[in-house]
Order: sequence, then structure tokens, then C-alpha cells
Amino acid sequence: QVQLVESGGGLVQPGGSLRLSCAASGSIASLNAMGWYRQTPGNQRELVAVIHFRGTTDYDDSVKGRFTISRDDAKNTVYLQMDRLKPEDTAVYYCHATTVLVGREYDHWGRGTQVTVSS
Repeated sequence: QVQLVESGGGLVQPGGSLRLSCAASGSIASLNAMGWYRQTPGNQRELVAVIHFRGTTDYDDSVKGRFTISRDDAKNTVYLQMDRLKPEDTAVYYCHATTVLVGREYDHWGRGTQVTVSS
């Protein structure tokens, strides 16, 4: 089992910044990709950004140039630096990680952290 604990959400004004953190613990020897998803009421969870095992990254078009994902493998932690936030970034942000064991990939989720962008 892998446990993911997010922190860093909150209320911020448009144009402001927030940094989300997600610390992984448990059976992390087989950690692969780590990333962030977000969800608003009535909508499906959507990918925001992902960082793969070798460090390559992917972003949703809506956040490219504003958000930066990074990971510290020594701390088993992934970060999401969010700059120039917009009201439409308001959502619950979930940390996600995959592990690979005997050729099979497993998904793990955090409980989520609320990000609200409002004046």
C-alpha cells in the first residue's frame, strides 16, 4: 500500500500563487509516475500535470506556462507550483501515483486539497 498526503491548498486571489505538496509513504520502492488531478462539482477528475519516473513531464494545456510539477525522490514528494492562478483553477486537487509490481500498474490517490481562487 502507498499513502499519499497532500498539503498546501487554500484561498488565493487571482494572479496569486500556491504550492501543493504530496508526500508518499508505505510501499514506495516501486513508485513510478506521480502527478496531480483536479475535480470540480459535477465534473470528472482531470489530469493537471504528471512527472514520470525519468523526470519527463506532461501538462494539461490550460495550465502550461503557469504550473510547474517537480519531484524530490529523496523525500518521496511531488510538488505543484501554481502561478498566475485563475478563478477557473478552483477545484479539489488530488495527488496521484502509480506503482509497478510484477508487470502490473497500480493507482494510488490522496484525499485531496481544496484550492480556491477568488477575490
